Amino acid sequence: MPHYLHIDELTRQRAEAGKRYFEFLRVPAMSAGVYVLPKGGTDLQKPHREDEMYYVVRGRARMQIGSDHAEVRVGSVIFVEAELEHRFYDIEEELEVLVFFAPAEQE
Repeated sequence: MPHYLHIDELTRQRAEAGKRYFEFLRVPAMSAGVYVLPKGGTDLQKPHREDEMYYVVRGRARMQIGSDHAEVRVGSVIFVEAELEHRFYDIEEELEVLVFFAPAEQE
């Protein structure tokens, strides 16, 4: 398992895999991936059993967490408690986020 990663390489690997979500780390205590949504796209994710943290690498959108709504952009750090309804919407620019689950996301 690599200890040092770079977002450019993760972005390339995700694109080559042809997936919106590309998991790049999995250990029992956490998992992590890169998630990309196109401009104007729809985020279809459902609540997870794990706590979750996002870091916005690029793009701009709005996000709903429960009844709370906010703009997210490059540099935003977002925490979502397990089982809480959440999604990105009004995606103004292609959105790329790092996603961290703790414990590791159940498949």
